[in-house]
Parts: sequence; C-alpha cells; structure tokens
Amino acid sequence: MAEITASLVKELREMTGAGMMECKKALVEAEGDMDKAVDVLRTRGLAAVAKKAGRATNEGTVMAIVSDDATTGAVVEINCETDFVGMNDKFKAYAEKIARAALAAKPADLEALKAADAEGETVEAVVTDAIHTLGENVQLARFAVVEGGGVSSYIHGGGKIGVLVQFDVEGIDPASDGFKAYGRDIAMQVAAASPVAANRDAVDPAIVEHEKAIYMAQAAESGKPEAIQEKMATGRLEKFFKENTLTEQAFVKNPDQSVADYTAEVAKTLGGQIKIVGFKRFVLGE
Repeated sequence: MAEITASLVKELREMTGAGMMECKKALVEAEGDMDKAVDVLRTRGLAAVAKKAGRATNEGTVMAIVSDDATTGAVVEINCETDFVGMNDKFKAYAEKIARAALAAKPADLEALKAADAEGETVEAVVTDAIHTLGENVQLARFAVVEGGGVSSYIHGGGKIGVLVQFDVEGIDPASDGFKAYGRDIAMQVAAASPVAANRDAVDPAIVEHEKAIYMAQAAESGKPEAIQEKMATGRLEKFFKENTLTEQAFVKNPDQSVADYTAEVAKTLGGQIKIVGFKRFVLGE
C-alpha cells in the first residue's frame, strides 16, 4: 500500500474538487491508488470527473492545419521549456512548418515524421534549428494525420488545444465556405466540450462498463429495490452519453439543439449529407 502523503491528498483534491478529509478517506480505502480513489469519490457523489489535465506541466504549442481541398488534416504538438517561448510567433512558425510536413508526408510514426521533408530540410533539422534559435530544449511530442471525406480544424487558446474533425460528405464540397463554417463550429465544439467519442457506438466499451459500475454503486447506496436501482443507473448512463458523445451533446452555440440536429440542418441547407466520423483532440501537455 502506498503511503498516504499530504501531497497525494492535495493532488486528489485538485483533480476532483472534493474536500481534504474525504480525499484522505478515499485514498485510504483505495490503498493509495489514485484512479481507484477517484472512483470511490465519484461513487459517493463527491467528484464529477477527474481533472487530469491539471497534472500536465509541459509548455509549447499545438498546431492543426487542413489541406486546401479540405480532405486531409494534420495536428502536431511541439514542446518547449517556457510559456514565453511557447507563445512566440517564431516558435509557432516552426510548428506550422512541421504540421505542413506531416500533412504532405502522412508519416506512419514519429520517427518517420522526423525524417520527412520540410521545405528542403528534414523535420529533425527544423527542430534542431528551433533549439539553436530560441535557446530552449524543443521536442516533437506527437502528431496525427486524418485523411478522407471532409476535414476541419480549430485551435483554441493560442495553441493550448488543437482539433481535427473528419466527416463523411455526400453532395457537398468540403472546401466550400458553407461547409468550412460548419466544420469549424464542430471542431470548436470538440475543443470546448471535450467529448469522449463521435457517437455512442464509438465509445470504448471499457469506459461504458466503468461508468455503469459507478452508477450501479451509486444506485445501490440509495437503498431502493434492485429494479429501481437498474433504472437509476440506466438513466445516468443515458445522461453520460448525452453529455459526452459529440453528436448527442448540446451544440455550444445553440444549446437548444444537439450537434446531430445542427448537422442535419446544415446538410439540408447545403443540399447534401454529412456524417461526423471522428476527431483528434490534442491538449498541450496531456
């Protein structure tokens, strides 16, 4: 069993917002396991979700770009030592150069990206140049490339969050102004509302089981009959899907309609069909 230190209690409190004593009790019950302690607090209704992003410490920027025909997108995360450099225009220019190299090469992994061409030099050489020019350690952390259908991007907080969203599109040009405006709205939704998947079918079954187990434990503490407990847990799971799957979420720009409703409305206006396939959401330092 891990020692229940004050710093461990403080970290759990920062992650969940629960009180110090409750956090300490949960850690004792979970024998020092942080994830189990979060579940203990959630079962007692004392924590909504773990704010794991609060544990990230890296500085840098996330850069997301899309091809001119809006059918391919790339997102990269480049890390540095200080926020001062991370917000620097020169640093962002290096990040964009690397993102463009990823977009063109569609590399299989990080090593292949480092070897990819970036306007006549390798991406690795671009990173080295950034280190010499900016005077800080610069690291290429991760990247993703999305290809096919329509692709939209959005950058939030000057590079703190980068998003790519992929769509199946029929009868609509993804490079048209109408679709671009819609795509940006959806990418902005992903940045703001942090869904776990595009739709409920795409949610990892392990996440569904984990959530249901917590809701069943919460219902059991109500002391109500088992049939009622099952209904309570099912209702909470339904709420989880509505709040955490992109298509079922309330649209941030108009909470009276869901993202699916907004998508159908835009598709009708543009005279075609749109289906949200998936997304990549990079948060700096996660």
